[in-house]
Amino acid sequence: MSTTGRPVTVALIDDYDIVVVGVAHMFDRYTDRIEVVELDATTKLASPVDVALYDAFAQPDTNHRDFIRLIAGARAAAVAVYTWNFHPRLIDDALENGAAGYLSKALPARRLVEAIEAIHAGEVVVSDPPRSGRLTVGLDWPGRSEGLSEREAEVLALIVQGKSNQEIGEQVCLSINSIKTYIRSAYRKIGVTNRVEAVLWGIDHGFSPDHHRIEAWFPDPMADRDVGVLDTHD
Repeated sequence: MSTTGRPVTVALIDDYDIVVVGVAHMFDRYTDRIEVVELDATTKLASPVDVALYDAFAQPDTNHRDFIRLIAGARAAAVAVYTWNFHPRLIDDALENGAAGYLSKALPARRLVEAIEAIHAGEVVVSDPPRSGRLTVGLDWPGRSEGLSEREAEVLALIVQGKSNQEIGEQVCLSINSIKTYIRSAYRKIGVTNRVEAVLWGIDHGFSPDHHRIEAWFPDPMADRDVGVLDTHD
């Protein structure tokens, strides 16, 4: 809870609806401490918030216009990156660009809430990196229902965005061989054999970035049930 006695207001930002909705429901049991007021997919913040939580799925590099604009804008008092990728260059770039936090997706909800409260109190928080093989628990991403891991899904999302293997490797700080390994395993899981088929499959399965705000957001009143249907519009 903030020093004013009210919950910390939070905006969740990512290019994909399914990602931000999953993150939002991590706070269902902490509504007395965290108030999720916006879920944005590549849109500007509509109202002032204490902390903007920037989910780095398919956009891990913070050296780009949208992140710089978010930092420079007056509507987020602080911005934190939320990610599984703890490559030192990505951490350094985020902090140099003005991020007040760099938080692991392996954090349980309680510790994520504590980190956000500390950031709101003026601290710069860099959590411990996730242990090998321990990625996001209880969240969601495009392609998860088809068996894609978050890393495979992220590589596929960048392919759908038109990135080359070299560009993907540079953006996520992985070797070309690692990128090719993720591509092969992703292709096998989704039943495609080449890049064109992968792009078409991705477009049909939610891998194109969204560009709107989820307006009808509300926390799950039962807190332990599945994510409900939310109305969205452009």
